[in-house]
Amino acid sequence: MRRLIAAVTVGVLGLGNPMMAAAQSTGQVEQQNGRNVITVNANIVLTNVVVRDKKTGALVTGLKASDFTIIEDKKQQQISTFDYQNVDEAAVLNEKSTTSGKASIADLVENNFAANPKELRDHRLIVIFFDLSSMQDEDIDRAVDAATNYVNKQMQPADLVAMVSMSTGLTMDQDFTSDKAALLRVLAKYNGTDETGFANGGTGSTDGTSDDTTAFAADDTEYNSLNTDRELLAIRAISKSLERVDQRKSMLYFSGGLTRNGIENQASLRAATNEAAKANLAIYAVDTRGLQAMPPGGDASKGSLRGNSAYSGSAVTAQFSANFSSQETLGTLSSDTGGKAFFDSNDFGPAFQQVQHDTEAYYILGFHSTNQARDGSYRHLTVKVNRNDVKIEFRPGYYAPSDFQHQKTEDRELALTEQMRSDSPATDVAVYLQALYFRSNDNLFYIPVSLIVPGSQIPFQTKGNSDKANIDVMGQVKNAQGITVGTVRDTVKLALDQDQQVQRKNIQYSTAFTLAPGKYHLKFVVRENQTGNMGSFETDIQVPDMKKVPLKLSSVVLASQRVANTAKQNPNAPNLLVRDGLQWIPNVAHVFRQNQHLYFLYEVYDPTKAKGAAEPTASPGPGRHEGGPVHLLTSIEFLSGGTKVYETPLVTANTINVPDRDAVAFQFDVPLDQLKPGTYICQVNVIDDAGASFSFPRMALKVVAATAPAAATASVAMPASPATP
Repeated sequence: MRRLIAAVTVGVLGLGNPMMAAAQSTGQVEQQNGRNVITVNANIVLTNVVVRDKKTGALVTGLKASDFTIIEDKKQQQISTFDYQNVDEAAVLNEKSTTSGKASIADLVENNFAANPKELRDHRLIVIFFDLSSMQDEDIDRAVDAATNYVNKQMQPADLVAMVSMSTGLTMDQDFTSDKAALLRVLAKYNGTDETGFANGGTGSTDGTSDDTTAFAADDTEYNSLNTDRELLAIRAISKSLERVDQRKSMLYFSGGLTRNGIENQASLRAATNEAAKANLAIYAVDTRGLQAMPPGGDASKGSLRGNSAYSGSAVTAQFSANFSSQETLGTLSSDTGGKAFFDSNDFGPAFQQVQHDTEAYYILGFHSTNQARDGSYRHLTVKVNRNDVKIEFRPGYYAPSDFQHQKTEDRELALTEQMRSDSPATDVAVYLQALYFRSNDNLFYIPVSLIVPGSQIPFQTKGNSDKANIDVMGQVKNAQGITVGTVRDTVKLALDQDQQVQRKNIQYSTAFTLAPGKYHLKFVVRENQTGNMGSFETDIQVPDMKKVPLKLSSVVLASQRVANTAKQNPNAPNLLVRDGLQWIPNVAHVFRQNQHLYFLYEVYDPTKAKGAAEPTASPGPGRHEGGPVHLLTSIEFLSGGTKVYETPLVTANTINVPDRDAVAFQFDVPLDQLKPGTYICQVNVIDDAGASFSFPRMALKVVAATAPAAATASVAMPASPATP
């Protein structure tokens, strides 16, 4: 069951469009909806330039900013920052400020590797990243041997090295340090047993695959895409952690290949490249498989091939194609970040030498691009020096930042998923949420979830006689062990008549989950798709174990609307907020006008049977009985300042009116015109007279004066089934 409702918003909630700061091209103050909005520019493009003599290859020093010219897409740029770094001038660092000893990638994020970033001037910052999940046992050993040889024989005093690895998770095994003994201890921990089996799987084709006596070939294409995204996400995490340091950073990325599946991983690849460029990080990718022999029939580790591909040449073609595909992504990462890729070589030493060679001395040039378009396009860079006897090395370009309107579908989905994973809340859009529970059978509960977004925070576009917009909704439920047990992903289109005064309404979205008793964590992210602003809400919910309570009572639903719902119910997962053809719309804010209805809905399960009652002649099922005599008493009272100001007449229930769930359902319509405007404590009194048990749940609500007749409700029907993993 999912449904979107444009509900009336009461002005006393004070829900408006918050002031927001955005990074734009110039500092300015604008008026938007009667509020001052400050925009500030903080965008600068940095590029490293190595200048060498054409004949001797010696580094050229002593150049000034006026000696350089930067051209972006055929337009000359004004150099605004200029710096020169030379490892020969490196000062000895205090090791306590460069080594934290902790094994978490968060240490990099917190900038713990240096007491003062200025101390890192004229040093090489090298991250050695072992992607253990993509390498075979023997590949890991070769990579570790090469790194060990570098530490023992090639490492220089100016080198500060960090060790990062990824197997089942991403960890920082050693913070930046020049302590060779510490680095060797970490390298000794990497061995062939770290291989975790995350290599790419099959593609579903049997032609050219080993004949292992089965006719089935697994199709792991979707898994392969997720695995590649996982590795690119790790590169992004490392890059983002290094943004705070201006110096050039180098990453030696040891990998067993990185294969893209068409355009499926394009968004992740671009995001990884962008983060590396922003962090001034050059990636030196090393294919640890080295030089491979590819015989037509496969190597000795595989069985004979199916089909005739070994005889037609297609098997060799497929092998070379797969090998090239796995290297192409590594090459793209290297070339787009200013690094170099090393393929088809069993000697990994030159990779370390290249890093040292490229970072001996370099100039850092910065400029503010004259192209202010945030379109995400690739900007080509050209750097020139006013001398003819030199050759220069620099990053060939970068991806411009993109605003929401220019993002591709994959980028938008990635941003939404990242916010769902983030521990930091999104606050650009206000989101409020309420979760209730009703028992659907002995061991499962129906959990309706309602969230509201102020209509004033959604920029509707006027088209014809209606205001239109659309929002993305993503939600998930995790159990106490952190396992996802329910998910929601919707894009909802809104179209409201102009006379409905959208700015005074809430947009209410409803969905549902089916959960067993226990503690759960619920998180929802909402994004409006005009500017891309997002809001999130997360909370813990407790689904009760009713076997341990004397009176089994559901949540109490407070509603001001009931809308027609004639959709056919799913017998396996019915919508328990639909009663007699009307769907109850929970009032999340608990704010009501005097000219509205105040509806109550709640249920009592397994009420005690009255003494002397006759047993039913036919059993409707385990744990159920047909409308046997019970004796339940209930009423609702309203308290103001500790004094009861109103109470509904006492209602007595003698039969079970929901026999399939062994429940007695109560529905009330309380006239609000009998209550003065103000805040009340509402107490629901439920007494099981036959079982001598009772419950008195309380909740707060607010009644405001009637200002205008209630506007008509516009809704968008959603699928009727609960959300599932």
